[in-house]
Amino acid sequence: ACFTLGGLDCSISFVSHVLGKVCVQGRQKEMLGVLVPRLTELTRSDCIWQRMCWRLLECVPERWMEAVLLGFLQTAPGADVLSRLLGNLAVKNKKAQFVLTQKVLLLQYSHKTAVLQNLLGYLSLDPLRRPLLVKVLQELLETWGSSSAVRHSPPEQQLYISKAILICLSHVKESEIESCRQELLTSMMEGVKCHLDSNLPRIRRLGMIVAESVSSKINTDGPVLKFQYEEDDEARELKSLLVQTSPCCAVPSLPDEEENEKAAVLPSASGSGKESQTVAPVVPAEESDTELDSDDDLIPYDMSEDKELRTKAPLYLRDCIEVLTGCEDVDKWEATVKALESLIRKNPAAAREVSVELAKLLLHLEEKTCIEGFVELRQRAQVAVLTTDPIPVAQYLTSQFYSLNYSLRQRVDILDVLVLAAQELSCPKSQGKTKHSVAPKPGIQLLPGSDSSKDWRRIVDERIKSKTRRIATGQAQVELPSGPNEFNSVAGHFFFPLIQHFDRPLTTFDLLGEDHFVLGRLVHTLAVLMYLAVNTVAVTAMGKALLEFVWTLRFHTDCYVRQGLLSCVSSMLLSVPAERLLEDMTDELLETQCWLGDVVEKDPDGDCRRLALQNLLLMENLKKKLQIVPS
Repeated sequence: ACFTLGGLDCSISFVSHVLGKVCVQGRQKEMLGVLVPRLTELTRSDCIWQRMCWRLLECVPERWMEAVLLGFLQTAPGADVLSRLLGNLAVKNKKAQFVLTQKVLLLQYSHKTAVLQNLLGYLSLDPLRRPLLVKVLQELLETWGSSSAVRHSPPEQQLYISKAILICLSHVKESEIESCRQELLTSMMEGVKCHLDSNLPRIRRLGMIVAESVSSKINTDGPVLKFQYEEDDEARELKSLLVQTSPCCAVPSLPDEEENEKAAVLPSASGSGKESQTVAPVVPAEESDTELDSDDDLIPYDMSEDKELRTKAPLYLRDCIEVLTGCEDVDKWEATVKALESLIRKNPAAAREVSVELAKLLLHLEEKTCIEGFVELRQRAQVAVLTTDPIPVAQYLTSQFYSLNYSLRQRVDILDVLVLAAQELSCPKSQGKTKHSVAPKPGIQLLPGSDSSKDWRRIVDERIKSKTRRIATGQAQVELPSGPNEFNSVAGHFFFPLIQHFDRPLTTFDLLGEDHFVLGRLVHTLAVLMYLAVNTVAVTAMGKALLEFVWTLRFHTDCYVRQGLLSCVSSMLLSVPAERLLEDMTDELLETQCWLGDVVEKDPDGDCRRLALQNLLLMENLKKKLQIVPS
């Protein structure tokens, strides 16, 4: 690392050591914030300064190379500047190659998108470095397609890897893909399956977007994958990473270049304006439309007094059953579906006579016509039947949950109906009508497509808030309506049948196997039922059974299931009386406390860590409340 200056040989190794030492001490921003802009100007047109900069980085000791490279990646204004400053360091230095192609991309995920664009753009700007770009794409897709990585890595890391894959795709050429097309296709197909199997909507959408992009890049002539998903800001950002005309598109253009580009566009625009002025009068669109529209000459009929003919719905529940099972009149069938809930609530005695038959009919009811809100109408009718005659209907629904020949959608519907009915039964009633959303408890809406884990977090936060004492003066609180908890006498019928047979696989239903999505919904349902059973007779037995259930599944690989298990612990701590917890479940609580500590330290999912920490705080508050010194 010697250069001749004024007839003397000068070494820059000392400067390289100083640079490495400063960067490893965490002062990259202060050092490189001044050094990089200066080197950018000096290396713009001077090849001597370029060589000096390359030697400066090549002489950085290996133990400090990572800190220096991260500083350059974060400070460089673009990939072309980074290429001038680093040269072919990624090819010459093994440590630099490991940091740039492995550590920054696969082992870290906190860097901004601009860092990924700088890094991958740098690899694409030189023929000697482009093989590294193709190798990086293969390794990224292998990681993206690994089922273990999808299950155990946090969503933020999966988003980071997805961005890196899309940026790679924008840089690679067709000839480079040809040499590894089969490997990329295999990794893509494995990754699609892993992502679509996930219970988290965000992970499924990531899989769809990446699979579409890889498929369109690999199969340029053949069919490509297409999915339907919600376009949000994250999806639009990911797709924008594919739109790059050149590898250095991330580099901001200079003001002079922008002015030149605008100046080059203006003459053609002004020229085309003259042509449009002469052509526009030839095709008057509005006039031609009015000339051809001869319907204006016709006088419309007076239909102000006309009334729409409406089909009357049946007045009795047995007639409703006949219409829903065998009637071919579509209008009458639609009117019956819309009126069924009100009929059930107005005639509770008649509903009890046919409650199980109605529950069976509604569970298997399919949409004959396109009715707006059909799923909600059917669900509300199911909830009405269950709240009118809780015990027999709950016994029927819970028994069918583990029966053969049911789709996963039907099993999830059973869970949603049980939760909504339990919520309604546990709410106080006034003047003969159920007051929905009267109590400060948040509503639990487990409708199709909803995320019950988010609902549960809101529930726990509300309960903790209600149990927190704040000494302050203010307005007197309005007294809330009170009444008997109708869920008290039926809580066991909702809860215990669901928890009994979860470990018995059926021919078409395996909760501990591939049907882990339904297992996640079941766990969240049990957590909500446990919460609603507060102050009931069976709450202690329910809490003990739920804690055993949680202990069995505590090491489940799916983060959605683990979130539900931690929610179950929260509901148990909040609902079971503190005295019963410490007298009847002392050993179980100690084991659970150790497990929660491991979750806080080791679980890759951020929500799981937060819920576990919340449970530990609840346990500490429980001990302080009873003035028991922990052993």
